[in-house]
Amino acid sequence: MIVRNKPNAFQLFFILRGSVVPLIFPQILFVTLLGAGVTAAQYYYPAIFPSFTLAPLALLGLALSLFLGFRNNASYDRWWEARKQWGQLIVDSRSLSRQVTSYIDRQSEGGIEVQKRMIYLTIAFNHALRHQLRGSDPWTDIGKYLEADDIEELSQSKNLPDALLRLMGRKLGTCRHKNLLSDFLMQSLDDRITSMAGVQAACERIQNTPLPFAYILLVQRTAYLYCFILPFGIVASQGLMTPLFCAIVAYTFFGLDALSEELEEPFGLSANDLALSAMSRSVEINLLEILGETDLPEVIKPHKHRLE
Repeated sequence: MIVRNKPNAFQLFFILRGSVVPLIFPQILFVTLLGAGVTAAQYYYPAIFPSFTLAPLALLGLALSLFLGFRNNASYDRWWEARKQWGQLIVDSRSLSRQVTSYIDRQSEGGIEVQKRMIYLTIAFNHALRHQLRGSDPWTDIGKYLEADDIEELSQSKNLPDALLRLMGRKLGTCRHKNLLSDFLMQSLDDRITSMAGVQAACERIQNTPLPFAYILLVQRTAYLYCFILPFGIVASQGLMTPLFCAIVAYTFFGLDALSEELEEPFGLSANDLALSAMSRSVEINLLEILGETDLPEVIKPHKHRLE
């Protein structure tokens, strides 16, 4: 995720970090060179390109704008839904930890240990979910928060976050058997775990259900077709300005398409994806503070305006 102050009007034209220009520069360059070639041909051989009406280009451009707008909205909805789900996970993690430390009696036998284990498992769940969504190895982040027996069991699981939630449920069951929790408090804590399971399911739904490929293919084919025929349609009326107009149109259409692709997969490591590492670390710090620990990990800060 790009984190920076609002640039001024002059800086807007030169910012590349977080922009889609590096991704679409080959397409812009090709369309601009095509426009320059068509302009040169029209200049030396004007009879080759008679004046055409711009109505067909206008209609195709309107249709393409609608297609791109719909895809961009659908991609942003996925991105924002993912952000809301992680916001809910932060709420559930903090609330569960607060309830555990408030309702489980520290003076009872095993009370302090149960509080610590539940909060450690909550931290591990946040890291495990992030790693599952990004397809990376979670054990470096979660190993220190698990017991040796738990690691052996969890390492066999095909769905590590779900296995951690089941383990948290068993820990709560043990608390109930030891009369560390009443039935009412047990239900309240279980509701938090259920909500965390709902967040995981929502994130998996977003990750495993992409936008229909046929629609993406239609939009991209139309964008390429429009930008390739654009120079031939406007060269007679625009003359030497044809390459500039082609570059601007290519930047707009290909840029929207590239931005939609980034937003469509909000859990990755692209510049405009969600800062899952920073959110996981924030939860980790908050929950360790609840336990009263002072040896806290460092807050993840933006590096060159980029927060991961």
